[in-house]
Amino acid sequence: MLPEKYVITIGRTFGSGGRQLGRLLAQRLCIGFYDKQLLVESARKAGYNLDYFERNDERAPRIMGGVVQFSMGFYPMSWIGDTISGSDGIYKAQCEFMHELAAKEACVIVGRSADYVLRDVENVINIFVHAPADVCAQRIVDRLECKSPEEAKVLAARTNKLRENFYNFYTDKRWGAAESYDLTFDSSLIPLEEIADIIIEYIHRRLG
Repeated sequence: MLPEKYVITIGRTFGSGGRQLGRLLAQRLCIGFYDKQLLVESARKAGYNLDYFERNDERAPRIMGGVVQFSMGFYPMSWIGDTISGSDGIYKAQCEFMHELAAKEACVIVGRSADYVLRDVENVINIFVHAPADVCAQRIVDRLECKSPEEAKVLAARTNKLRENFYNFYTDKRWGAAESYDLTFDSSLIPLEEIADIIIEYIHRRLG
C-alpha cells in the first residue's frame, strides 16, 4: 500500500510526451496532477498577474538579451535588479506552492525543477522523459502546435534551451543528466502506457 503523501516529478524534453505521461500516472494512481494549474495557483497565492507568470514560466532571468549564468543554484549579484527579483519572486512562489502540495497530498508535478525543489522531502520519485528529435517533432505536429516537422524541431530546440537554462540556473544539477533522476526513459522505445506500468511498479516496490 502506498503512503498517503508522495510526489512524482517529471522533467521532460519538449515533445517527448512527459506531460501526457504525467496525466496518465495521475489518472491511474488517482492522485493530483499539476502543470499549468501549478502556475495558476502559484500566481494567485503570490498576487502575480497570470499573464506575466506564464510569460516567465520555466525561464531563467535575462540580462541585456542573454541568460545570466551562475553555478550552484544562486546568484550573488544583487545589483542586477528587477529582472532577477521578478523572476526570483515567480520561482519562489512556485517553490512554496510545491512544498504545500507535498505536505498535503500525493500528486504528479511536471517541470519547474520540482525534483530539486523537493529534494529534502520524503517519498519523491524523480522521472525524466526524452526522445529523438524526429519523434518529438512529429508529436508536436500531431498536437497541432506546428505545421511541419522542421518548424517543430526549431520550436523544440528553443524550448529545451529555455528549460535547460532555467533548471541549471536555479539548481546545482544539470537538466537531463541521468544522475539527477531516479528513472529516465526514451519515450520512442515503448508506448507511454507501458512506461507508466514500469513507473507504477517501481513506486510500489520503493514506497509500498
